[in-house]
This record gives sequence, C-alpha cells and structure tokens, in this order.
Amino acid sequence: MAGNQLGVLNALDVAKTQWYHFTAIVIAGMGFFTDAYDLFSISLVTKLLGRIYYYNGGAKPGTLPPNVAAAVNGVALCGTLAGQLFFGWLGDKMGRKRVYGITLILMVVCSLGSGLSFSNEAKGVMATLCFFRFWLGFGIGGDYPLSATIMSEYANKRTRGAFIAAVFAMQGFGILAGGIVALIVSAAFDHAFKAPAYDVDKLGSTVRQADYIWRIILMFGAFPAAMTYYWRMKMPETARYTALVAKNAKQAAVDMSKVLQVELRAEEDKVEKISQYQSSNFGLFSKAFARRHGLHLVGTATTWFLLDIAYYSSNLFQKDIFTAIGWLPPAAKMNAIHEVYRIARAQTLIALCGTVPGYWFTVAFIDRLGRFFIQLMGFFFMTVFMFALAIPYNHWTHKANRIGFVVMYSLTFFFANFGPNATTFVVPAEIFPARLRSTCHGISAAAGKAGAIVGAFGFLYASQSKDPTKTDRGYPTGIGVKNSLIVLGVVNLIGILFTLLVPESKGKSLEELTGENEEGADEVEIPAVATHGRTVHVL
Repeated sequence: MAGNQLGVLNALDVAKTQWYHFTAIVIAGMGFFTDAYDLFSISLVTKLLGRIYYYNGGAKPGTLPPNVAAAVNGVALCGTLAGQLFFGWLGDKMGRKRVYGITLILMVVCSLGSGLSFSNEAKGVMATLCFFRFWLGFGIGGDYPLSATIMSEYANKRTRGAFIAAVFAMQGFGILAGGIVALIVSAAFDHAFKAPAYDVDKLGSTVRQADYIWRIILMFGAFPAAMTYYWRMKMPETARYTALVAKNAKQAAVDMSKVLQVELRAEEDKVEKISQYQSSNFGLFSKAFARRHGLHLVGTATTWFLLDIAYYSSNLFQKDIFTAIGWLPPAAKMNAIHEVYRIARAQTLIALCGTVPGYWFTVAFIDRLGRFFIQLMGFFFMTVFMFALAIPYNHWTHKANRIGFVVMYSLTFFFANFGPNATTFVVPAEIFPARLRSTCHGISAAAGKAGAIVGAFGFLYASQSKDPTKTDRGYPTGIGVKNSLIVLGVVNLIGILFTLLVPESKGKSLEELTGENEEGADEVEIPAVATHGRTVHVL
C-alpha cells in the first residue's frame, strides 16, 4: 500500500513507537478516565440518595422510586448516545481537534454541576442532577468517536490496535478511581460522623453531613478532565483529516514534520488527484458505502449494542447482585455512610481483579491475536460464565460459595474487557474512510449506548425478585437475578454470531482497510527526507 499512499500517511504508518504516541494516549486516555469515572460513579451513590431524599421510616431505608432511579441511572447514557451521534458527525465536518476541546469543557462544567443543587427538596435535587448528568453524558459521548479516531490516525499500523485499546483501557482506571474516591470520602465521613445502623435508629442512621458525600464523589470527576484541556488544544489536527478530508497537503506535512521530527514534502498534486477519484467520494447513505461498508457498520453497531446490554446491566447494578448473594449486609444493618463504603469496596475489588486487568490484556495481545479473535473469544467466555453463574444460581447464594461467585463474576468482566468491550471501540476507528470515520464510530458507539440503556433500564425491573415481598419499594415483580443472568448469556451468544460481520484490521494501513487512494497505485513517490539526524523509513 505504500506505493500509492501519501508520503505523510505512510510515514505515520511505519514510524517507530515514539514519545508522541504515549503523549497522545495520555491526552486522549484521560478523557476516557473521566468518562468512566462519571458514568459509573453514580452507581456508588444511588442508595445514599434514596436514604437522604426518600426517607419513609419503614422497615427498610428509603430508596429512589423506580422512575427516579431510572432517570438518575439512565439520563447520562441518553446524553452520551446523543453526543456520540452529534460530535461524531461534527468531527468529520469541522475536524477532530476543533471539536475535541468542546467535549472536555462540557465534561468539566457538568461534573461540577452534578454535585450542585438548586434546592434541598427531593424533586429539585433530582431534577438538577439529571439535567447536569444529561449534558455531562453529551460531552462524554463526543469523546468516544473523537478519541478513537484521533488515536487511530496518529498511530503506526504495527501497534495501532494497542494504542487505541490503551486509550480505552483508561476507562478501567476511571472505574477504579471512582471506587477509591468513594472509599476515601466515605471512610473519612464515617470516622468523623458516627451513626448507628438503620435498624437501631432509623432517622439517626443518616447524618446531615452525608449529603456532602455524593456531591464530592460526583464533582471530583471534573479534575482529571480539566488537567488535560491545555494539552488537547496543543495537539495538531490529524494528518489524515487535514490531507484526505480538508485537502490541505501543506498543513498536513507541516504538522506531521513537527510530530515525527522529519521533513515531509507537501504533495498537493497527489492530494488533488485523490480528491478527484469518484470511488473515494461516496457518502454515508450512498449505494457505494452500503456495498463497501454496509455490513461492516451493521457488524460494529450490533456487536457494540449487544455487548453493552450485558456490560452496563451488570456494572451499574453490581451492588444489587452483591446484596442478593449476601456479600453486602442488608441495608438495615448499616448506616448510610457505611453502606457507601461497603458498595465502593465491593465494586473496587471487582474493578481491580477483573476490569482493569482485562483491558490491559487486550492492549498486550490485540496486535498479536487480532481484533476478530479477541472479540469472538470474549463473547464466548462471557456466555460461558453468565450461564455458569445463572444455572446453579442457588448454589452461589450459600455462604460457603460466595467467594466463588465473586471470582466467576470477575472473570465475566475480565473477558468483557479482554474481549468485545475493547474491540468494539477499536475496530470502528479503523475500517471506515477518513471523511466518515468519526461519524461511523459515533453511530456504532451510539448503538452501544442504546444497548446500555436497555440493560440499565431493563435490569432495574427484570432483576427484581419473583416474590412480591422481596422486591425493592415501588417496583413490580421481575424475573429475578438468575433469569436475568440467563438472558444476558443469550445476548452474549448472539454477539458471537454478529462478530462474523466484522473484518480483521490487524497490521493493515487505514487506507488499505478503507479502499482510499486505490487508484493510481503506481504513480506515487514517497517524499521522506532525513532531518534532525533521524530518518523515517518507508516501505
């Protein structure tokens, strides 16, 4: 492919791993650190919100009503879906860099806003929280297509999968950080403000200062995002957008000469020739796109949709599963602050043992085993472990077997992250043309968030006990945790089938994968000249 490719793009493809690669990973990855922190930290504090704002003096502590719980848990996902579609499209129209800063500002402002409320009444607090979390999700949504596209267009073809996966792997640290922050804050407050368990003193079990805990936890998400804003603005636009979409060969050469520390000649004639190729100018809704990439888009969108049904339903409601198997004490046996501590401890352990290692296994092996193999393997083992948890579910509820349940549950998350949770993010950033890459990644990611909404909202109701006396207050009876896990196992099984529509992209240049620049293969000369005492070797 080197023979018919722009020299600046080929220089990027064959460049050795350099400092700028790691800089790009950190700059883009901190956005995902913040994304994960903000999206998953809400699950740490929803039970606290119920105790504070929906106290009723009953046998059990107050809980969020079903409609409020659905809104608080799901509104950020709705915003994320909208943001993925909008900013994905905008990234192809205006450029990756110009849009990148907007998403970060939204995340910072709305993270801070999530911890503020314009009232001390339940309705006012929940309305404010939901408003800011929707727009927080909107900003987070933009980070998905932009970060993936920027990293894929900066990376060399040999280790591109690992670099994109490393950006996404920062999500694992974000989930872990959410748990650690909640542990620290709740432990500090629990030490400073002693309170009895709910069954000892219903009203006294929730001290007034507990209202600060959820606010501090949610607002902390603004800081890592704010710290990376300056560096995001310093990043040059990607060469692939500048050359292939904006048609500015001179600027692409100037930008990448600085990044790679080599001198690259502007190939304006070649860019002009490429822009005239009719086969490279088709639109998203054209027959040419449907013929070349239609099944690919169906594959990336459907697998992400199915993956997120299982992933988000499990991740957002880990605390309910832990309670069901007895790993968390009954709510009435704890005070409000200590409940936050116990939930955070359980979720931090899962993140540490299953979530974070899985991400980095993908980083280590994605360019050796390939995207297709890892995604297929991940879906397969997620199916196996879901069924292994569900079918003998009563066995796992016995006290002697609870640690085994946690191990199996952690393995499910391990193979989600060493599997489709990472690859569904990587592949859409590689297999679509530059002028549609961000849009198609946004569509695929939005399909994933639609699955997350199905999982999060559906699991609220589906996981309720079949016994009316054991359901959470305000909820109808459901199919129970066991049957919910069986449903999720079937969803993962279907994911295996749709993975067959997704092509392997390991070791190929982006232009080779997308079919761009395929005319005039023999007319191109590679113009890389050594400077600063270094040479970029081209094929």
